[in-house]
Amino acid sequence: MQNFLGHFPQVRMRRLRQNPIIRKMVQAYHLRPEQLILPLFIREGRGVKHEISSMPGIYQMSLDILAEEVRCVESLGIGGVLLFGIPEKKDEMGSDALSSRGIIARGIETVKKNAPNLLCVTDLCFCEYTSHGHCGCLTEIAGRTDVDNDATLKMIQQQALVHARAGADLLAPSGMMDGMISAMRTALDAEGFSHLPIMSYAVKYAGSFYGPFRDAAESAPQSGDRRSYQMDPAALSETALRETALDLAEGADIVMVKPALAYLDILRLVREHFPGVPLAAYNVSGEYSMVKAAAQRGWLDEKSVVMESLLGMSRAGAGILITYWAKNVAEWI
Repeated sequence: MQNFLGHFPQVRMRRLRQNPIIRKMVQAYHLRPEQLILPLFIREGRGVKHEISSMPGIYQMSLDILAEEVRCVESLGIGGVLLFGIPEKKDEMGSDALSSRGIIARGIETVKKNAPNLLCVTDLCFCEYTSHGHCGCLTEIAGRTDVDNDATLKMIQQQALVHARAGADLLAPSGMMDGMISAMRTALDAEGFSHLPIMSYAVKYAGSFYGPFRDAAESAPQSGDRRSYQMDPAALSETALRETALDLAEGADIVMVKPALAYLDILRLVREHFPGVPLAAYNVSGEYSMVKAAAQRGWLDEKSVVMESLLGMSRAGAGILITYWAKNVAEWI
């Protein structure tokens, strides 16, 4: 190896860095608009475009505004959008998520009508729809209130069929319920949707980077937290591999790591152990808001930091990048 690498002054690594054309030519990683997915938050009403205070430049929008937005997104060559629904009314079971005329079902129809070539990805979870803010129905377990895993699986099956019938292109379950992929796959296949792929939030940590998202989706838990079903950041790294393997065995087509920046080691680990599996990284709300806040104060250059961060996720192994900067990046590219 030493002979192969050579020695200075015969070998000068700067030779390939001094000319900007050569620099670009030998790059191994390139960001492309088609690998980006833009999260969008939709709600009832008309003419609604409400900026989220903790996420400058990101909005809750009504379906008429969504129609305009997805036409713009499609024109930029971005791969897809990821829809999160905020119903007018919430209840303990998240009933709006199970309705064929609920906000998310009508949102899917709006996307497919106005941007037919744009991938419509949908989040499957109940935290946006439940009055208590948890990711499924609640029960008493060992003397404390917690999500009822198996009862929630039946709800997830109904939710998956609502999304499929409305025209979703890719389903993305995020609740971290045990057995959720198998439950969805069984329901979808039985109803003639065996062609519909699933992108699992297979490795989703109970991290501290979700705060602004909970403002955007109005989904903060009313009590307790989500540590009984999302992964512990301090858990063995191999736990991520086990979660991924289980979801793949149950029929997941794409797997995701969330959050991204603090878990690049996990992205790399999943990529190395499952080299043939499409891998997504979610560049989450807290990561977005930190950079936005620093950029607004002139402490760093937003474009440079965003591009470097996304390249880092790509270098770690992610081929799909879910990011609130998707429109900016498509324009920058």
